[in-house]
Amino acid sequence: MQRKAVNYTDIAKSGKFRELLRQKRKFLVPMTVFFFAFYFLLPILTSYTTFLNAPALGPVSWAWLFAFAQFIMTWALCIVYSRRAVKFDALIQEVKREQGLR
Repeated sequence: MQRKAVNYTDIAKSGKFRELLRQKRKFLVPMTVFFFAFYFLLPILTSYTTFLNAPALGPVSWAWLFAFAQFIMTWALCIVYSRRAVKFDALIQEVKREQGLR
């Protein structure tokens, strides 16, 4: 059984593929900027300010809460991306159908 040769140039020029790239970029760029800003804010704030040293809950400072929030943020971004990836996968299937692949 012969497999159809994949023409990647045609795929890259297709409207569905460009839509996929546009939607991924629209999602990934802001999420990446948010992630890096949130991630680097803790070491920057603790290096150049002291307000995160104030107690938040008993002996636990705001710095510790911020650090813990980074774990929560990472899990939340993973969940959000996993849900969005379902839409990306659907677009990929449309591209493949349009090109006569699988």
